[in-house]
Amino acid sequence: MLPSFYSSWRHVFKLDPERPIDDATLDAICTSGTDAILVGGSSGVTFDNTVDLMSRIRRYEVPCAFELSDPTCGVPGFDGYFIPSVLNTKRSEWLIGHHVEALRDFGHLLPWESIVGEAYLVLNPDSTVARITGAEANITSADAVAYSQVADRLWNVPVLYVEYSGAFGDMEILKRIKSNLKQAHLFYGGGIDSPERAAQAAQAADTVVVGNIIYENLDAALSTVGAVHPSIKEQDHVF
Repeated sequence: MLPSFYSSWRHVFKLDPERPIDDATLDAICTSGTDAILVGGSSGVTFDNTVDLMSRIRRYEVPCAFELSDPTCGVPGFDGYFIPSVLNTKRSEWLIGHHVEALRDFGHLLPWESIVGEAYLVLNPDSTVARITGAEANITSADAVAYSQVADRLWNVPVLYVEYSGAFGDMEILKRIKSNLKQAHLFYGGGIDSPERAAQAAQAADTVVVGNIIYENLDAALSTVGAVHPSIKEQDHVF
């Protein structure tokens, strides 16, 4: 049976181990009512900075998972691990190559009971992840749906992550993708910097991932939790 630690997540904050975050900000994020903290980044992620961030998050009760793109950064102690592959890359190493190397060297050490495959569909050509992975992000909505169906129906990947990274995406494309999924859990990330955008994304995706705005405007980041979880917003009004 596949792990399903993420199945009830509606709102997630994503923290980059390379980016500094002070204790007060981390405390606000971890006690905000978000469903989980996702740790990961497109570059600059190391074993040391991942250990440091995880140990600080572990002071709180919030679930914490890690996107493991480099086996040398395989820090134990997370509640779950996502292994990302980029669907629309031109470079095979980002689809399967790095994964084969990792399993060859570290497969016997991996906590398979806590690991989930994650198919990335990168749709912002100007993003760091698109540049690093060589993703063909300028694709039509029909192509986007087709890529998602490959992951969902042919490969049975448990998690599909639609990534606009740094820009707010086309919610109509996201809705089309969602309506054509049979079993994959849909994550959305990119440009969520207000409660309005968080609510829009939550209508189309199973899980909304909020990242960059944490480091730019903490209050705006915190406001996205209530937009996805109305019960939390109501509590804020009471207190």
